[in-house]
Amino acid sequence: MSDVLRLPVDGPVLRGEQDAVDVIGEAWSVSARTVVVPVQRLDEAFWTLSTRVAGAILGKFAAYRMRVVVVGDISGWLAGSESLRAFVREANRGREISFVESFDG
Repeated sequence: MSDVLRLPVDGPVLRGEQDAVDVIGEAWSVSARTVVVPVQRLDEAFWTLSTRVAGAILGKFAAYRMRVVVVGDISGWLAGSESLRAFVREANRGREISFVESFDG
């Protein structure tokens, strides 16, 4: 058992709340409290905050007290959105949601 569930790069794209619930169920099945999500597993709409996809997915993890670490290069999306830059900056100040380029823990 591990307290971290690392999603593989290849796998279904997380598009909304139900996909998040499916991953949460998978995490619970291995007693994980943290889920590591490669950026490739997040729907393109996740990166446009006005779509509310990020809020729906991350909110579901928060509701179940599950930590999320999004891993990978998001610089392209950050360059095009001040609101996304602010969101990531605020998320990284907390403990429940993190955006990192690599994850070793």
